[in-house]
Amino acid sequence: MTIQQLKYVVEISRSGSINEAAKKLFVSQPSLSEAIKELEKEMNITIFERTNKGIRLSTDGAEFLGYAKQIIEQSELLENRYIKSIPQKKHFSVASQHYAFAVNAFVNLIKTNNFEEYEFSLSETKTHKIIDDVANQKSEIGILYLNDFNERVINRLFRDFKLEFNCLFEAKPHIFVKAGHLLTKKEAVSIKDLEDYPCLSFEQGEYNSFHFSEEILSTLSHKKDIKVSDRATLFNLLIGLNGYTISTGILSTDLNGNNIVSIPLECKEKIRVGWIKHKNIQLSNLAESYIKELQKIIEIDIV
Repeated sequence: MTIQQLKYVVEISRSGSINEAAKKLFVSQPSLSEAIKELEKEMNITIFERTNKGIRLSTDGAEFLGYAKQIIEQSELLENRYIKSIPQKKHFSVASQHYAFAVNAFVNLIKTNNFEEYEFSLSETKTHKIIDDVANQKSEIGILYLNDFNERVINRLFRDFKLEFNCLFEAKPHIFVKAGHLLTKKEAVSIKDLEDYPCLSFEQGEYNSFHFSEEILSTLSHKKDIKVSDRATLFNLLIGLNGYTISTGILSTDLNGNNIVSIPLECKEKIRVGWIKHKNIQLSNLAESYIKELQKIIEIDIV
């Protein structure tokens, strides 16, 4: 096993294709394929599974990739300490439900570090894809919520994929509405207060189960129901149609301005928002820094 082979595994995982990885690594596709086969034989595992849609990490491969990234990171630290080498490009990726605080922490991570080169990824996406991305190491960190309703199903997936959930904070549900909405006159709103307004929520694609919903109380029916795929669209529709969505109550004026306000929702539910990682893989320095940025923002903004 060599450092170069480990770098090959990391690049193939990022690219999702041996051909694309070979181009980025400036090696031939047959040479790259052979190097991976030799590594798999030496380690006695299958790192990549070949499918009709291309390749993807196996369960063992996802765990192996986590260790490979750690070794490469330590190798780069040694090189930077003792060898005057070209600075290595930093890589880090996060998959999250649609939370402004996750974006703010990402911004702060970049602004507070003097990275000469980096390739970062922040994906606001569907609940099941967050879990799948972290399980397959496409994202090092995932951010989502648990509550009494969804935790049995979600925790089962965590066990199957060897993931662990770390709680960042617990919040009471709130609704987001536009500034000046009639409901802003209330100190708190009930489900009945909401029945005549459009309810906006994030669609979950093929995993459109109540348990994967990004909003609590997902089993309730609504007279007016709109599904969207991104946060900007949701807020635009919320303002334009006098609608509402259910969330944690944490807003960002930096990202959303003063057009959106938060109102407590009268219900007994609690939302536990946290981050997930692969259970057997140590966090990178960047991931640890990102979590610290999350904690700083939450200490200031949590209601």
